[in-house]
Amino acid sequence: MSVLELSDVDAYYGNSHVLFDMEMAVEENDIVVLLGRNGAGKTTTLRSITGTVPRRTGSIVYRGRDISRDSVDRISNAGIKLVPEGRRIFPTLTVTENLQVAHNACSNPRDIEEMFDIFPVLDDLRQSKGQNLSGGEQQMLSVARALVQNPDLLLLDEPTEGLAPVIVKDLMEVLSDVVEEDVTVILTEQNVNFSLELAERAYIIEKGSPVWDGTVDELRDRDDLLEEYLSVSAAE
Repeated sequence: MSVLELSDVDAYYGNSHVLFDMEMAVEENDIVVLLGRNGAGKTTTLRSITGTVPRRTGSIVYRGRDISRDSVDRISNAGIKLVPEGRRIFPTLTVTENLQVAHNACSNPRDIEEMFDIFPVLDDLRQSKGQNLSGGEQQMLSVARALVQNPDLLLLDEPTEGLAPVIVKDLMEVLSDVVEEDVTVILTEQNVNFSLELAERAYIIEKGSPVWDGTVDELRDRDDLLEEYLSVSAAE
């Protein structure tokens, strides 16, 4: 059984139709990447899963139960956590306080000390305020805040945006380790090379609809798809 299945999902922002017959299936401990140009519908797909953009038609089934009518809080409490684009940490709280807020909001959290083991860079910044962290440190904190809530399905929206290559490498190692701890991951990403190295499966989305899905190994051999929909080639 798939962890998550989207079937014929349509979603709107007001009167604007933004997702059209979205189909997706995610298996246990998969890392799945949603690829596409800006505005293609990747972020909206994640928001539909979390309930922040309710679907109007179709179904979203999580571990055998249709969650498409559930509240945002119920979906979150079921184990689906989103790390949004732009990090959105609390700027005036310290690293430890940011983690404590997330910890207290969860009924079955992980130990905060585990986060410092996973993200050693944050260990030396425990008392630093969020607004004083670098972009990479803020992103690590944003992911740590999600992980401390013990997610079953982790959604990441553009996690490498604006990050230096060394931080991207560190983040890749963390996410690979997370999957080994029985967490399933879906991410949206503009960094195609990062995606092809990290993920196992990929969906290409264009104008709110999936136009291709398969393994990343298959996608590496499809320069036609990479050039048409992402304006890159696998050799870049």
